[in-house]
Amino acid sequence: MWESERVTTPAALRPVCVLGLGLIGGSLLRALHDGGHEAFGYNRSATTVAEATADGYDASDDLTATLRRAAAADAVVVLATPVTTLAPLVQAVADHAPDVLLTDVVSVKQSVATIIAETYPGARFVGGHPMAGTSRSGWTATDPNLFRDAMWVVMTEDSTTVDDWLAVAAIARATGAAVVPAAADAHDRAAAAISHVPHLTAAVTAAVGGGESDLALRLAAGSFRDGTRVAGTAPALQRAMIEANRIAVLNALSEIIDRLVNARDDLRDTGTVEVLIDDGHRARQAYAAVANGPMEPIVDVEIGAAGWQEELRRQGHLGRVWLG
Repeated sequence: MWESERVTTPAALRPVCVLGLGLIGGSLLRALHDGGHEAFGYNRSATTVAEATADGYDASDDLTATLRRAAAADAVVVLATPVTTLAPLVQAVADHAPDVLLTDVVSVKQSVATIIAETYPGARFVGGHPMAGTSRSGWTATDPNLFRDAMWVVMTEDSTTVDDWLAVAAIARATGAAVVPAAADAHDRAAAAISHVPHLTAAVTAAVGGGESDLALRLAAGSFRDGTRVAGTAPALQRAMIEANRIAVLNALSEIIDRLVNARDDLRDTGTVEVLIDDGHRARQAYAAVANGPMEPIVDVEIGAAGWQEELRRQGHLGRVWLG
């Protein structure tokens, strides 16, 4: 693993305005503030705002005033609410801070881009998604170290401009995360396979285990605990991300169902589940090698040179990361 404390972050970061102070947005506000950067936030819940301000952070429940402040400061505005609530926020940005750079921390990218294109077609937008989280939610769950050593996907389309991409990447780096460049569709396919469908498999494992008997729950240990952890996330949050990534989830879920059906048939007909178990073991070993191995940085790319976006995506697809 790479050690984030050895990674330099920008000496001067543009002001950042976070809209939504739940687990991800609140942790981002805390990470930037604690790192000495100018950051302020909005949440519609006065209770959440009171909790944040009591902890020493700059927060408000006045959206219009917050966005006017963001416009005056030329802040990067971060959308940090569930995808189902984004459209009114984007409209408010269009009304009160039309020239700011927008990014987000939502776990789906194509749906967010569509909402922004339909609500505010002229927006400057570079999507993002930090691959970090817990099953808890709300301000009390926030953690300024949540993103340290995490992967932070920054959308890298052919239309992405240099300054906007670097501004969003700088936010990720300032939290201690590594930047993974990707296109929106590639991100959504990957997220479906390694995040969204696992919520469904965790749910079905919890439902089957919990429906067996109290004896089963009393006997449940590591495999059940670890395999169902994300099922403890608030159902509304799970549904929002899974349903917003419907097509990619359907494709990944179909493969899982096919593999399980084949395993069932093999067990019935030949008494073995060798194929699925071996495939899964190899894949888990491959994940462990990547997760625990040395971080391979993106190299030989001049940001802004011809074709830089495509080359960043290519190297990101190979598992490399941008460290600045």
